[in-house]
Amino acid sequence: MNHELLKSVIFDQHAAIQAARITPRGYTFEENANYVLVGLRRAGKSTLLFDIARKLVTQGTEWNQIIYINFEDERLAEFTAADFNDLVSVQSELSGKKGFFFLDEVQNIPGWEKFARRMADAKERVYITGSNARMMSREIASTLGGRYLTKTIAPYSFGEYLDAQEIPHSSADLLQTKTSGRIRGCCVAYLNYGGLPESLSYQAKRDYISSVYQKVLLGDIITRNGIRNDYAVKILIKKIAETVCNDVSFSKLHNTLKTVGIKISKDTVIDYVGYAEDSYLLFHLSNFYAASFADREGTPKYYFADNGLLNLFLNHREAALLENAVATSLARVFPEGLFYLKSAKTGLDVDFFLPEVGTAIQVAYSIAGDARKREVENLKKLVRLEPQAQRLMIVTYEEEEHIREDGVEIEVVPLYRFLLQAENLRIDRQEL
Repeated sequence: MNHELLKSVIFDQHAAIQAARITPRGYTFEENANYVLVGLRRAGKSTLLFDIARKLVTQGTEWNQIIYINFEDERLAEFTAADFNDLVSVQSELSGKKGFFFLDEVQNIPGWEKFARRMADAKERVYITGSNARMMSREIASTLGGRYLTKTIAPYSFGEYLDAQEIPHSSADLLQTKTSGRIRGCCVAYLNYGGLPESLSYQAKRDYISSVYQKVLLGDIITRNGIRNDYAVKILIKKIAETVCNDVSFSKLHNTLKTVGIKISKDTVIDYVGYAEDSYLLFHLSNFYAASFADREGTPKYYFADNGLLNLFLNHREAALLENAVATSLARVFPEGLFYLKSAKTGLDVDFFLPEVGTAIQVAYSIAGDARKREVENLKKLVRLEPQAQRLMIVTYEEEEHIREDGVEIEVVPLYRFLLQAENLRIDRQEL
């Protein structure tokens, strides 16, 4: 690879890093570890790398030691695995000191993992980002040999969303009328447009979010996986959006596609859904009460990684947006320990269950009228059937109260408060 071209790319990236406006986020990094950052496109992975690079400079690192390469730069269209050695050579040309290598969207270069392992073996400091879960598949993870720590980066939490707009949101701030009003207003926007960081700088947020979705759909799902029937993928994702709040089987999705004239096999449906999850567009929850692996994986509940993406497919579906916002906030804190509860035998149906902290959560836009009895009775039934359920919550759009019935206590929490408190659920449990 032409060294002068690589230097130009690196110096241009230095300028971009120095000029970037960075909102602090709740991710921490070990000082001497190498990292792979994965997650949805435009979720903020590159900005986190910018932040790490700037902190290194404030600690005495020289800019010429920072080798930052974004592999979506069109000037690197011909870059191959054989060119990785040139990065090491260019770093030596720029500085006689130890280098820090930042490889952004590296999944675009086949064979990148072998270079990453070699760099780790050579005790180099390397930070990597990618937008495809398959780059952290079992095979590649084995190749990296435990030499890298992995972090999944999500779009802004609601707290980070407020931080980005410099809106205070402490417990005291929530008691101030004006500040509380601003927070509630931001919650409406967050519910509808999600937390993709760059969306905050756009007036036409929906257009921006749509462009991100098209990039994920066409680049990370269709092109990367060699899919020829792109129409089937588009309709499948639309149908999944319509199932949010409900469990759904692959057989049902397959039959739904057949009714609109799309003839693909059930196995192909499974593959397509897997590709959507690999791209971090979707994630799923399993039924905690499922008796077998097949049952757990056969009837999942799907959610979108960001509310703005889900809202591209919905028309006045506030309840679905509300539940999706709760799901994403919980998945961020409990990536491996979040389930739903459903039993045909007992009639139990609970939206979210966190066995690690003994917490069950129902989501209802409002508990006025008949909805109150339905949600409360369901949670009371849960207490009788599930000894692990010790904290019960109902998340609503704006209602707030404390319900006590038959010795059962239920917290009714408005969405904006829940989103700000979700990260403390594990801490709260430890303090009980």
